[in-house]
Amino acid sequence: MHSNESFPNVINSFTSISDICDLTDLNPKSVSSRLSELQKLCYVDKKNTDKKPVVIFCHGYKGFKDWGAWNIMAEAFANAGLFFVKFNFSHNGGTLEQPIDFPDLEAFGNNTYTKELDDLESVLNWLTAEDFEHAPQIDTTDITLVGHSRGGGIVLIKAEEDSRVTKVITLASVSDYKARFPRGKDFEAWKKDGVMHVVNGRTKQKMPHYFSFFEDFKANYERLNIQKVAKRLEKPLLILHGTNDTSVKNYNAENLKNWNENATLRWIANADHVFNTKHPWESDTLSKQLNLVVLKSISFIKD
Repeated sequence: MHSNESFPNVINSFTSISDICDLTDLNPKSVSSRLSELQKLCYVDKKNTDKKPVVIFCHGYKGFKDWGAWNIMAEAFANAGLFFVKFNFSHNGGTLEQPIDFPDLEAFGNNTYTKELDDLESVLNWLTAEDFEHAPQIDTTDITLVGHSRGGGIVLIKAEEDSRVTKVITLASVSDYKARFPRGKDFEAWKKDGVMHVVNGRTKQKMPHYFSFFEDFKANYERLNIQKVAKRLEKPLLILHGTNDTSVKNYNAENLKNWNENATLRWIANADHVFNTKHPWESDTLSKQLNLVVLKSISFIKD
């Protein structure tokens, strides 16, 4: 199993959200007992004392910051002279004690897109604060958001509405949140019962989604409309998508490109939804496909 100890030049620092931001600055809807469990992880080459561009990575649905090869990916960004941050969304189902997998299904069931946007806002506030621990090492005028799958929609929305963000990269991103909800009889059953469950193929857990998830989406539809966001976005956008992605079909990447003519779309040949990695990831190196994603991303950020 890969170990961070083999990378002595990389800083790994964990804190809870209560240590990284003032809770009074948060949207009241996001202030909950679960918020204290949002975690962050910084990767930076300590030998490089220059101010570095910042990269913030957002995981996707049923994901977490330490999934699969994300740690090795983070190290690759750091070794390229970037300040890389990845974190767990506060309601992803993980806890401080067990950040991997989903010990807290109640939190998972109460997650919403707006909660994830609030979490990302908190991370941005923490990074750009004057008293940030690593402030001398980062360039807060150069911040790139990277989002995988559902996280791709989150970073697009945040980039469009937050002037601190300068560039955006989507990895196997969805293009329509509304289309991900059930329809017809399944939707009516969800509305009636107040909860539906999805089975996690890896852990075999029955993971709940409360109907409040849809109600929050409906109440914030204009903000969460990825098509409108992509059309308004005036910042550099790199779209990376695997040609063999069966979880988020290729038309999602084509949609994003069609909606934003200035975006760059790059297909990753023979790559699946997670760029041919899995959890757990037993190798010390990236897959060929994820390595290509990293190289294209670094080039885009530094251009």
